[in-house]
This record gives sequence, structure tokens and C-alpha cells, in this order.
Amino acid sequence: MIEPGGGKLSDVLGNDYAGQDCALARSLEILGERWTLLIVRDAFYGVQRFTDFQVHLDIPKGVLADRLKGLTEDGVLERRPDPAHPRRPVYVLTATGRELWPPLHALLAWGGRHHGGNSRVFLHVTCPTPLDDRGTCPDCGATPGPEDILSAPVAGRRRRRDDPVTTALRPPRRLLDPIAT
Repeated sequence: MIEPGGGKLSDVLGNDYAGQDCALARSLEILGERWTLLIVRDAFYGVQRFTDFQVHLDIPKGVLADRLKGLTEDGVLERRPDPAHPRRPVYVLTATGRELWPPLHALLAWGGRHHGGNSRVFLHVTCPTPLDDRGTCPDCGATPGPEDILSAPVAGRRRRRDDPVTTALRPPRRLLDPIAT
């Protein structure tokens, strides 16, 4: 956003909360910039390659590079060599990054309740039962980790995208399983 004086709003506001002694402020310094949570969401869906993040999110390459660098420096993602293309990296959620599943699921549930529904449903792999808004399986009472969650498109929703990641996400699949495009 351009401000009346010609500068960018982000230049004026910065991206830290130095005056705040609060864990939420520290978390927002890592996750609060535009696109960041969508990158984390896609990492849970199994997206690992720069080009796949870029095509699926329609994010400018420079912004994506900046966000991936920050998420890597902050320990949310790990950058590894791509086994199929050793000169290219893949980005994988770390244990710290995987801890973001409960708040991410809570945001998805909140958005679904208040802003038009979700395009995906999340099921406990063991049962397989849709998780409630708290991320709990109503059948067995477990709150599964992301590795035990199946993500499936909501039946009857109109497809808005046709990129390779969206195509790979059409059949139900476990979270964290790498997407091959």
C-alpha cells in the first residue's frame, strides 16, 4: 500500500513490535506479514518447492523468497536440497513449524464460520471422521497431529484454480506428504 507521502506503509510501520513485551507480538514478527500464513498452510498441504508455492499462491517471487528466508531463519521451515534437483532447495516444516497446526486449523475454522466456508475438510486418519473446530476427532476424542490428518476437498465446491498444486490436492491426502508436481 502506498501512503500519501510516496512511501510504502510497511516502510512506515516496520515489521517488529519492539515496544511490546508479549509472546503474541514476537509471533507476529515471524508470522504476521502478508502471505506468510498461506505459505505455512501450503507447507502443511505438502508444497515444498519454490515454484510450487509461487504458482499456487500467485505470490511475487521476491516476496516469496523473502518470506521463505525469514521462515527458515526463524526455524519454522528447513531448507534442504531437492532430491530430484540437487541445485534447487525444498522447504520442509520443522518440528517448530509443525506446532503451528493447531492455531492454523483454528484460523481456518474461524474463517469458515465467519467468512464463507472452507474449501477443504480435515479428517482424523484413524477413524476417518471430520475434525471439529478445535481440531478434535468427535468419534475418539483424539486431537491428532498433522501427520495423522487427511485433507480432502469439500464436495460440491466450485474449483477456482487449475495450477499443478491444486490438481495434486484434488484427491484426499495426508498433511505433510510431499506434493509431486
